[in-house]
Amino acid sequence: MGPTATGKSALALELAEHFNGEIVSVDSAQVYRGMNIGAAKPDEVTRARVPHHLLDLIAPTESYSAARFVRDALAAVRDIRQREKLPLLAGGTMLYFKALLEGLSDLPEANEGVRAELDAWAAREGWPALHAELNRVDPVTAARLKATDAQRIQRALEVWRLTGKPLSQLQGQRQQEDALGETLCLALLPNDRKALHDAIAQRFDRMLQEGLIDEVRALRARYSLTPSMPSMRCVGYRQVWTYLDGRCDEETLCATGIAATRQLAKRQITWLRSMPNLLTADPFAQDVSEWAQALVTEALQRRYEHETQS
Repeated sequence: MGPTATGKSALALELAEHFNGEIVSVDSAQVYRGMNIGAAKPDEVTRARVPHHLLDLIAPTESYSAARFVRDALAAVRDIRQREKLPLLAGGTMLYFKALLEGLSDLPEANEGVRAELDAWAAREGWPALHAELNRVDPVTAARLKATDAQRIQRALEVWRLTGKPLSQLQGQRQQEDALGETLCLALLPNDRKALHDAIAQRFDRMLQEGLIDEVRALRARYSLTPSMPSMRCVGYRQVWTYLDGRCDEETLCATGIAATRQLAKRQITWLRSMPNLLTADPFAQDVSEWAQALVTEALQRRYEHETQS
């Protein structure tokens, strides 16, 4: 686990090659077909080196949920283990990790009809109006959301309309899926914010140089996309959409993309610090490859000794 731009993918690749493993992506953007550059999806050469799972599952016009991720990830882990390989889960979508490790809240699946109604309401009156409605029916959830947080406001109101119960109440009722089994949770957690911010800026600049703008332009030409869809709300894609609409220049696109990525990293770090039983390393201050290999070796040795004793 870890915030964006800390080298999670590279470390997972090293571990997979060293321990005869396969990688399961824990990334809410990499599930979308055609979203390669902005999602930092591994290229074909990398996938030829090590098999990757949960990439390119759906079109960017579709939605993907934490519930579906848990089902897909557990199926991939079982498949990898049946072939006597080591499953490595790597990514930065902390909600997915939490759902996999702790279980899922008992929430309804997305309803396109309800979402369309809420989007139409927002188009007429703006998301602050929907936030005010959320504050009326679920003040606990409303208090932790900004009035412009369209995706989360929409989901909370959708849950209210489908169940008649506030999201804050239902989130405490978790359903435990099939056990993931014994896990070793490693996190890349930088102490130096400047080093992280520099890495984020370099990464976003590189995405632009590699053709992120053309990628989003091609997606808009191929699919019937709107900026409210989850795929186009992803960091980077949202900012390029604004640029392609002519509402900012390329310099502003770069600045807002970097700022949004910093905010994402901040949220990821907050999630990580709330999660128990993590073993952490600073990716900018130490050899994380050596550190991780030693911990995985130790964990595998413990499992081998346990299996031979039993």
